[in-house]
Amino acid sequence: MQEQLTSIHNQHVKNWKKLQTKKFRRQTGLYLLDGWHLVQEALKAHVRVQQLIGTKDELSEHSDIVSLVDEVYEVTPAIMKHITPTVTPQGIAAVAELPQTHYRPQEIHGAWLMLDGVQDPGNVGTMVRTADAAGFTGVVVNDKTADLYSPKVVRSMQGSQFHLLLVNGDLKKWVSDFQKAGAPVYGTQLNPQAENFHNVHPGDTFALIMGNEGNGMSADLLNMTDKNLYIPMKGEAESLNVAVSAGILMFTLKQ
Repeated sequence: MQEQLTSIHNQHVKNWKKLQTKKFRRQTGLYLLDGWHLVQEALKAHVRVQQLIGTKDELSEHSDIVSLVDEVYEVTPAIMKHITPTVTPQGIAAVAELPQTHYRPQEIHGAWLMLDGVQDPGNVGTMVRTADAAGFTGVVVNDKTADLYSPKVVRSMQGSQFHLLLVNGDLKKWVSDFQKAGAPVYGTQLNPQAENFHNVHPGDTFALIMGNEGNGMSADLLNMTDKNLYIPMKGEAESLNVAVSAGILMFTLKQ
């Protein structure tokens, strides 16, 4: 089915716009993918794309992909600009189902990244993407961390949400589960007890916690970790961006 829409006051358009809000995403169990790359990644991962939205030119140019979606809407460039937060929309978007984000592992295995109060969407998306590239199994975030399916995080993840497990969870419970399984959990905080990350060799199963951009990890989680790691710096910079630090640690620890 293909339908033409020309007014931003159409109910479909209003709903697509509301998917920029966390409340409406949770109510509907849906979120918006912006651009061909994300649409293709979703289809490749066999994620159910409920609706495909595009301008006439874009839909005509990619008829092979259009044929894979049952519900297709041809919209004006003005509507595309209205429903997507990007300054220059690509002219294509899709409504996809949110994955189950309350997963609990029956068996602890693999490398996991845990985010404790990381608030910048670009940092969160970059770390998810880096975890994917480093071969991590999943990422767990607490409720103080930026929403995994906000438009800015989705744009920054670049499709990595389809390649690994993303979970909203209680980090204390997750840390406890890892420790019960005998798997090390590493914090990231510069203190007298912290250890140079070069000296740590965790094996295949472990967790790494990254904290808030300004305040670092919460004290209760720091007290639970097996070791807290630091990255020695040769230059004069006081600190590294949290996403840069996470990238260095993930690629080094996951050997």
